[in-house]
Amino acid sequence: MTDNLVDLVRAELGAPVDARVTRLAEAIAAKHGAASRAVLFYGSCLREAQLDGLMLDFYLIVSDYRAAYDKRWLALANRLIPPNVFPFEADGLAAKYAVLSEADFHRLNGPETRGVSVWARFAQPSRLVWASDETARERSVAAVARAAPTLLGSALPPLTPLADELDMWRRAFALTYSAELRAERKGRSGSVVDADPDRYRRFTAPAMALAVPGTSGWTRRRIEGKALSVARLAKASATFAGGVDYIAWKINRHAGTQIEIKPWQRRHPLLAAISLLPRLLRSGAIR
Repeated sequence: MTDNLVDLVRAELGAPVDARVTRLAEAIAAKHGAASRAVLFYGSCLREAQLDGLMLDFYLIVSDYRAAYDKRWLALANRLIPPNVFPFEADGLAAKYAVLSEADFHRLNGPETRGVSVWARFAQPSRLVWASDETARERSVAAVARAAPTLLGSALPPLTPLADELDMWRRAFALTYSAELRAERKGRSGSVVDADPDRYRRFTAPAMALAVPGTSGWTRRRIEGKALSVARLAKASATFAGGVDYIAWKINRHAGTQIEIKPWQRRHPLLAAISLLPRLLRSGAIR
């Protein structure tokens, strides 16, 4: 890992955030006690000045899944299909947070995993808003610094050389979006880059210096990624209270649909998720 990339990541993770975001992160960490190691804030809300009415996105990094939960089945679910995702509210803000161990966070940001979910997100800007100590902080920096080289390396085989380095990022993100079930409109991968083009220009050279071309094709990534998205959706019906309403809200917000959840779907969220999926795929609300 070049010092330049690590320095860029460390500075970005340390940038200031709204004080309410920090308090929310502290409350999330407190919920899981001594197992909590770090909390990262990421996603579209990172670019918003007005947070009221939005759903903020966090990752909670823990030392060990068993230590993080009172219930063994939650630890097992987190280990088998990471991450677990939970809703949270504090200080007038609504949020959801995903839970990963330090070991999984490091692994899932690197090229040793075909799954795009973590490294595609942390190749984008994020903030480290809470850490239990300096060791936890530096481990988070090191893990996040793996994400951008992994993104660009995974995209190198299908990419031809591009004169515009921003197009390389846009096309790389577009590939990752195709490997998950996503509710965002077409062009979302480009808007992520266009929101802060100077940031991606700064990251290009140091990330490319560490990028290793991926060996697995994107056809395989898409099949595995969408199957994993379905598995996570099913798991969320058990771990995420009100998850089916959140899913509908997010799809309506990003895809412009008007999905309404019926009472029976709230009573049986797993069946609701399964029943909604074919219609959403046919309509193009998720891809």
